[in-house]
Amino acid sequence: MAAAAALSERARPLASPNPGVGAIIVKNGVVIGRGWTQAGGRPHAEAVALAQAGEAACGATLYVTLEPCAHRSQRGPACADLTAGAGLARAVIGMCDPDPRTATLGAGKLRDAGIDTRILGWPAHMLGLAGHEVHLSQGRPHVTLKLAMSLDGCIAAASGESQWITGPAARAHTHRERARADAILVGGGTLRADNPRLDVRLDGLEERSPRRVALTSGDVPEGWTAIRSPQEIAALEGVRYLMVEGGEQTASAFLAAGLVDRMLIYRAPILLGDGLRAIGDAGRHTLDAAFAGGFALEDRRMLGSDTLEVYRPAALERPGMGDS
Repeated sequence: MAAAAALSERARPLASPNPGVGAIIVKNGVVIGRGWTQAGGRPHAEAVALAQAGEAACGATLYVTLEPCAHRSQRGPACADLTAGAGLARAVIGMCDPDPRTATLGAGKLRDAGIDTRILGWPAHMLGLAGHEVHLSQGRPHVTLKLAMSLDGCIAAASGESQWITGPAARAHTHRERARADAILVGGGTLRADNPRLDVRLDGLEERSPRRVALTSGDVPEGWTAIRSPQEIAALEGVRYLMVEGGEQTASAFLAAGLVDRMLIYRAPILLGDGLRAIGDAGRHTLDAAFAGGFALEDRRMLGSDTLEVYRPAALERPGMGDS
């Protein structure tokens, strides 16, 4: 399943707004078919893998990150029907599809066809499906907040000088993250002060540059989209993954609104003292509120001399008096 999830990454963002799904077919310990959702959303991952496996799929096992779709479309057949007719012996599904047109129905079709079907129930973010889940459950894009800061939490010197805090490896990783997003957002202050390009500067991925969005009540240049509040991200048509790279006020606004699903902190080994802060008032004014709106560390790695920390929301237990 982890290998299928890795394949699904190839679908982002080309398959958007369709979910990027990965599929692998295994027989006698050998991979005989693999696929991921193609550009524009079709064909689906299962269809690609089954076509590659051909008749050898009979008696094999399918590993697929998302429950095969059960609804028919003008763009192609339902994957549950294709899979049910392939003669598979077993199907292992990463998660049930939250889309009500498929939820449990796809797996039901496989079981009706005599396929031993198991749903693992992995978290959506582990399967590359966080944008799909957040869109269907909350009606908005999945939001990643990116912050590049010093050890003491500053994004710029007191003079406003900010290029560059982090080194080449960290900046390249940021561009890789941009290439996986449908849109990227900054605040109006950043737009007016820096006129940022917000493109992808990695060889071969330049065309993956995301749409540009500004959180502002003012005018924006041609090619940009303006929203007046974090909640308006729900109106960004076709956006399933949004990357926020704003300054202090923008970061604070999204955190205060509870709209950050993932946080990337690139931390440089420098001190900026009385510099510009990365995050201002995020609405946590008591310790209880701070722990209730806390974040759990998911990953930490070195990027050159910088450190990347990846966090996801998680209510934390407040330490007791005995811990002081």
